[in-house]
Amino acid sequence: MRRRKGPSPGRNPRLAPTPPSTPHPQTPRIQTPYERKLTTKRRGEISELAFALAAARHGFGIARPYGDSERYDIILDCRSKDPSHLLSVIPNQADMVRDVVPNRAETKRDVIPNQAEGAVRNLLSSRPRLIRVQVKSSTQIQCGLYRVNAHRRIHGRAVPYTLAEIDFFAAYVIPEDSWFIFPLPHILGQTSVSLSPKRRRKQHYNDHYREAWHYLSEPDSLEFA
Repeated sequence: MRRRKGPSPGRNPRLAPTPPSTPHPQTPRIQTPYERKLTTKRRGEISELAFALAAARHGFGIARPYGDSERYDIILDCRSKDPSHLLSVIPNQADMVRDVVPNRAETKRDVIPNQAEGAVRNLLSSRPRLIRVQVKSSTQIQCGLYRVNAHRRIHGRAVPYTLAEIDFFAAYVIPEDSWFIFPLPHILGQTSVSLSPKRRRKQHYNDHYREAWHYLSEPDSLEFA
C-alpha cells in the first residue's frame, strides 16, 4: 500500500515564520506658515520678557508700548543717571559771565547762577531719559555664527531700522542666555548682525557688544532722533 503524497488531512499545515517587520521612519511634518508664525511670535515674546527681566536687574525702569504698531518692543527709563553731580561747574560759568559784564549791578549778578544752572540742565537733558529698544533673538548657528535680523519688512523687502524708530537693538542668543546690546548708530543701515558663540576662540568684531549694558546709560558719542 502506497503512502499518499502531500500533507496529511488531519494536520494543520505549518506556516513559515514571518520576519519581524522593520518600522518605517516617519518623515517630519512640515509646518504651515501659520504654525511657523506662531513659533516665531512665541519666541519673540519670551525674548522680550527675558530682556525686561535683565534690564530690571541692571536698574532700569521698564515699560511697553500699547499694541504692535511701534517698531520698538521695550521702553527703558534711565533713572540711574543723576546729572546733579555735574552742576558743580556752574559757579565757574557764573564767574565767567561776571567777567564779561563787569558793569552790571550787583543785584543782577544773583540771577546769573540760576541762568547758568538752567543752561547746564538743558545741556544734560539733550539725551532723552526714555529710550526705545528693539529686541530680537536667535537659536541656530549658521557658518559658525549666530545671525539675527535687524530689519523690518515692507512689501516683502528688508528695510533697516532708522533713528526715528528705535534707539538700541538688543539681540538675545537663547541657547547661551547671553545678550548683545547695539546702539543703533553703530549698526545703522545693516539688515542683520552676526554674533559669535562663547566657545569660539577667534575674536569677532561684535564681541565687545556682548553684555554691554553700559551703552544704555552712556549717551556720550551717541546720536538720538
